Amino acid sequence: MKFEIYCDESLASQSANRPPFLMIGSLWLLKQLRPEIKTRIKALREKHHVWGEIKWSKVSPAKQDFYFDLVDLFLSYGLELRFRCIAVGADQVDMSWHDGDKGLGFYKLYYQMLHHWILDFNEYAVFCDLKTHRKWKRLAVLHDCLAKANLTSKIKQIQALPSKELVLIQLTDFLLGMAGARVNDSIKKGCTKDKVAQKLESRLDVKQLTLCRSKKFNIFKIHFEGGW
Repeated sequence: MKFEIYCDESLASQSANRPPFLMIGSLWLLKQLRPEIKTRIKALREKHHVWGEIKWSKVSPAKQDFYFDLVDLFLSYGLELRFRCIAVGADQVDMSWHDGDKGLGFYKLYYQMLHHWILDFNEYAVFCDLKTHRKWKRLAVLHDCLAKANLTSKIKQIQALPSKELVLIQLTDFLLGMAGARVNDSIKKGCTKDKVAQKLESRLDVKQLTLCRSKKFNIFKIHFEGGW
């Protein structure tokens, strides 16, 4: 089977106000579903008169119903549309990794996020949000590492593209932002973002997304001392 994976990240700078956890997320879908999902998202935009980029940071009372419907859309595909992210303790991230090559350290985290969901005898295409400060030649290294670790699957491509042009990276941003807000406990109780997160939690039958280990919506807190 052929799959596409859309990736985004929330990697705060080394500041005193950074959140406790840095987040990297991925949206997994059957390639054949891409046109249908994009069409359904377009229909929701028209229904709610919501344009511009879809982002967790843009969730607001005026757009609440639109984001409620996005949650329903995500859930409606069952395991044909899945989300996985890893949370990394900010205090565990040493930006001096790898002779000062910060990007290389981040791509190793991408490897950990992707590798564990790649299954035998499938084909995968990976699309990441384009970051102008990033050394994207590292994507070729990530591709080779994933290919060598998954010999019975085909890693067709890993490509960086601007999120403004890919609505499925935008959907990843929305889901990742929600997961990150719960992991970092940064949502005010009763606000619109809390209501949107509660809707997803209720449908997934979990008390809080931080406890979610399902194949549909999966959050892993990675520990560098070993284990998961």
